[in-house]
Amino acid sequence: MNTKILLSGAIIVLFGITKAQAQINFGEKALGAVQKGMTGFTFSDADAAALSKPAVDKMDAENKVAPATDPYAIRLARVFGKYTKGEFYTLNYKVYLTKDVNAFATADGSVRVFSGLMDVMDDNELIAVIGHEIGHVHNHDSRDAMKALYQKEALIDAASSQSVKISAITDSQLAKIGSAMIDSKYSRKQESEADLFAYDFMKKNGYDVNAEESAFRILAKMSEGTQSSFIDQMMSSHPDSKLRADNAKARAEKDGLYKPYVQKPIVNTLPVVKKTTAKKTTKKTTAKKKK
Repeated sequence: MNTKILLSGAIIVLFGITKAQAQINFGEKALGAVQKGMTGFTFSDADAAALSKPAVDKMDAENKVAPATDPYAIRLARVFGKYTKGEFYTLNYKVYLTKDVNAFATADGSVRVFSGLMDVMDDNELIAVIGHEIGHVHNHDSRDAMKALYQKEALIDAASSQSVKISAITDSQLAKIGSAMIDSKYSRKQESEADLFAYDFMKKNGYDVNAEESAFRILAKMSEGTQSSFIDQMMSSHPDSKLRADNAKARAEKDGLYKPYVQKPIVNTLPVVKKTTAKKTTKKTTAKKKK
């Protein structure tokens, strides 16, 4: 599997393309809602969370998830697992065992980190990237993306007043949602604000904020490799990784915290427990001769 860099944008990328192409009959009622227009309805973070969860559950079922005893899962729990409560969301974490380089967070608080990302970033750099993804949830970007998606796909019954009533979503519709969300990218402004959220989170919790610059330098360097054309296509709506690194450096300089970051050892294996062997001691006894 070729290494892909899809950070910050394709928040649901693992639905199979062939499955995602399934046609959906939305029915006359849904089509009627589209024809009447759906620009005025309200859409809460709770609505977005309720709609995101079944899509995430589907992804978890269709991909190889690291069990709790897996070294990757243990590392992620150690690095970020203690942060579970947000202002209006509860976070849960899982690792997808794949060589792809990615991480995403959805409106229901699900955070998914690819093992390929954990292979190239140390703990502080991971915190910067995961913090960025959570920033999209915190800043309501995930909610707004879901709202726009449902407006586009006509999956919301908006016939009555301003209240959103969401009917049951079928499996084929979940695949359709996944396909559509691949094309849903955050704006440059949203990406920059999520970068700032990650920086502030690291600063508040005593982490080395210079790791954010380092994380973007890694992505920038990887984009110069064999996957550069693919990355250019996927990241076209996002700020350039080099620019984001420069912005992170400028923030640290402004706060008087800047110093070149040196990446720490990356360990995705269980610690080796040295076996200790007890030394056998033999007592020599000398028989006393009787006189």
